[in-house]
Order: sequence, then C-alpha cells, then structure tokens
Amino acid sequence: MGLVIAGVIFAPVAYFLIDSIPFTAIGISALMIGFTSLALANSRLFISPEASELMMKAGMENTSALLEEFGLRNKAIYLPSSMLGGRSYAVVPLKNTIELDRIVAKIPGRLIVHYGDNPEDMAVAVTTPGNIRLDGLDIKSGATPTEIESAMTYALVGLLDLANSVAINLADRQMDIVVSGVRLHYEDNWYYRCLGSPIASIVANIVCESLGKPVRIAVETYQRGKEHILLEVLS
Repeated sequence: MGLVIAGVIFAPVAYFLIDSIPFTAIGISALMIGFTSLALANSRLFISPEASELMMKAGMENTSALLEEFGLRNKAIYLPSSMLGGRSYAVVPLKNTIELDRIVAKIPGRLIVHYGDNPEDMAVAVTTPGNIRLDGLDIKSGATPTEIESAMTYALVGLLDLANSVAINLADRQMDIVVSGVRLHYEDNWYYRCLGSPIASIVANIVCESLGKPVRIAVETYQRGKEHILLEVLS
C-alpha cells in the first residue's frame, strides 16, 4: 500500500514539476509493484498448506489409532453416495469382507454401522480425504476410462497440485492407475494399510462415484515419484 501511495504522488510530481522522465518511470514502477504486491497478498490461502497438513495428519493418526484399537486389518471398501444417502464413506468391515448383496438399506452416517440383516453385518464407517474433497468440490465424471482419467487429472494435478500426471487402464473389474510426480509419499502405517493414502483415497472416490459401484484398493505401491494403485471394482 505504501508503494501504491508513493507512486501515485511521486509520478505526477516528477512528470509535471521536476520534468524528469527517469523519476516518472520510478514512480510508475513503484505503482505497478505496489498493485502486484497487493494482488499477491490477497491471493494467499486463508489456511496455509502447512496448517492443512498438520490437521490432516492429526485426523489420520486418530483414525489409525481407532482402527488399531479395534484390531482391524481389512481393506476398506469405498461406497458411492447413492448407497449412503447422499454422501460417500469408506467402510472397514469387522469381519474379513462385506457381502454386498446383504446391504439392504442406505448405511447411516455413523461410526459403527449395521449394513445387513445379520448381527455380524457390522463395519466401521470413516470419512477420508477423498470423501471430503470430492463432496466439497462436487466433481462429476462419466463412466468411461477417458472421463475418469480427466476427472482424476483435474482433481490431483490441476486443483490440488498433488501430482504431475495420471494414467489409467481399465480391464474387466480392475483398474490400474499410475500417478506420476506425487508430492505425498506413501507411509507404511495402519491407516494407509486399511484406507490407502490420501491420493489413493481421492482416486478410489472418483472411480466409485463415476461407476456407481463400490471399490477397494487392492494394491498400492510407491517407487521413484510414482504411485501405482490397483483398484477392484465390486458388484
């Protein structure tokens, strides 16, 4: 703001009173730099990336402790919003797997959910980074591989700046996804083993919403800046 005020005052004085072109150029330059600084200051995020990362890690550690307390080692199943009353969740079954044909009604938005008629049809429903991010942005995608890849590229590369490129290959009921230039490294902890990394979570959510079918992260590996994710499309 000081540069803008100084430029507004100094440029006319230098041009009309001092009659100096170099001094006038200095005043105009100060004005331009001032406006640029104001624009950059206003473009800063309300919450810094560092603060966002701290909050994300805190939430992940709490969820990891919860899963460890229950002793759950099963892979989470990402369910589309059509099965959950308008919002998607990842559910970790209390037993080895979920028999999807037992899901007789919309799963309620609670921590411990009962999804079938039998007493053992229980699971832990958790919110993942992919759930929150996609619900807030309302990302829509078609069911073709090209449309799904475009949605992933928009979310991971263009919007969140978490990677450089995304490539997918759909074969039968499996989707092979390679994310290059990832900026979040894979960590071998309880949360990642059950729910996947934040990048895998976003990818799984896009696929399950696009296809309208539950998906599960079968394999996730990280090597030399590339994250390889193998999804199982369940029916």
